[in-house]
Amino acid sequence: MSLSGVDYLVIAVYLVAITAFGSWFARYQKTTRDYFLTDRSVPWWAVCFTIVATETSTLTFIGIPAQAYAGNMTFLQLAIGYIIGRILVSVLFIPAYFRGDLFTSYELLQRRFGTRVKTLSAVIFLITRSLADGIRLFTTALVIATVTQLPVTGVVIVLGAAMILYTMRGGVSAVIWTDVVQMFVYMAGAAAVALALLGRINGGWSEVVRVGSETARFVWLDPAVDFTRAYTIWAGLLGGVALTLSTHGTDQYLVQRLLSARSQRAASTGLILSGFIVFAQFVLFLLVGVMLFAYYQQQPLTSPLARTDQILPYFVVSELRNGLAGFIVAAIVAAALSPSLNAMAATTVNDFYLPYVSPGADEATRMRVSKGATVAWGVVQLLVAIGAQFMNRSVLDAGLAVLSFASGAVLGAFLLGTLAPSVRERDTFAGMIAGLLVMTVVWWATTIAFTWYVLIGAVTTCVVALVMRALAPGRAQRA
Repeated sequence: MSLSGVDYLVIAVYLVAITAFGSWFARYQKTTRDYFLTDRSVPWWAVCFTIVATETSTLTFIGIPAQAYAGNMTFLQLAIGYIIGRILVSVLFIPAYFRGDLFTSYELLQRRFGTRVKTLSAVIFLITRSLADGIRLFTTALVIATVTQLPVTGVVIVLGAAMILYTMRGGVSAVIWTDVVQMFVYMAGAAAVALALLGRINGGWSEVVRVGSETARFVWLDPAVDFTRAYTIWAGLLGGVALTLSTHGTDQYLVQRLLSARSQRAASTGLILSGFIVFAQFVLFLLVGVMLFAYYQQQPLTSPLARTDQILPYFVVSELRNGLAGFIVAAIVAAALSPSLNAMAATTVNDFYLPYVSPGADEATRMRVSKGATVAWGVVQLLVAIGAQFMNRSVLDAGLAVLSFASGAVLGAFLLGTLAPSVRERDTFAGMIAGLLVMTVVWWATTIAFTWYVLIGAVTTCVVALVMRALAPGRAQRA
């Protein structure tokens, strides 16, 4: 089966419309403060929606249904940790961000510790974001290639070009406000898939409940103490909290959304509320996975799929008609086009270009360099997406694992800076190096699940820094 002409038209119109909408914000980008922070004008509800859209991607749209289709709903345990983590971010980090005129989260580390800790943290962000979001772009291209039979590389280039264009022109305003629109688009798409499935399953919702119960697909709680399993209650609570502290409290990609808020209260309100919305959407996506399993028990696949990640796009292209398939694909695209390019450009300009290359650059030069950095990081993500075709693991797990690998060291530095005023830069820097080394061993030599990565890296960083401080007492460098 393949998409119809109406489906292709829907997809094309959506891509053109969202690119034009994002580019429209170029008229408001007069300074780098506008370009990177929207002059701190975003209301709490938009902060909430952009955070939801930012952390939701095609990895979510196709990866989470695949989790329930092939297994159960234990992924929800991680989402519980996400909510707790957001509350801690609002208490620990957001007040510090709003005490100064910051463009990036890493400037806070500069003030507390100095250049080495800030630079290492910023480099980690740029590398891990390039890899994780390249995988995210590939996932979207994989879905579209599956349903259109077009080559993945060509789809990556088209999607990447649209992403680069509206982000480069419209800045963070384009990213935030297109996020708000796209959240509703992809949620409508998920709801449309759920309704389409219910209409095709003989017995409807009662049959879904029966099949899901008999095959244990509604199981969401796993109390096992097993560090090799990604989704247990301990990995969900401890690992989920640590991951959220890292991504929402220290990673410039999401911190930039908080820094764009009208006030500290708006940032905190939007952040905490987003956790409950994310939890609800995970429930929806997991239920879609159970429905897919129930449907294909009645209508068996004619041939096995290469990977379970393909089950939702396979259903869309095989079963949906009259433009609905095109709308679902557009919704999947919507979940992907929440780019990190502006946040990466902000880090490049404010943490590297201005301090080391041209401290006295005028505003026109800063804007030109900012837009050039946006394009450059877009090209890097395109190359990562093209190379990601050769992965063998789940795209959801791969994307989360890349983000988790080095983020613990950065989180450790932020926790030390916030909670341990006597720790010095040299202690923290040594702790971060130790955290990265330990995580390298964990990555290559163990089978520990990725949900523990951030916690292990952060604890290692903090313990080593505190031990060094105890062994070599002296005056702290900064207050």
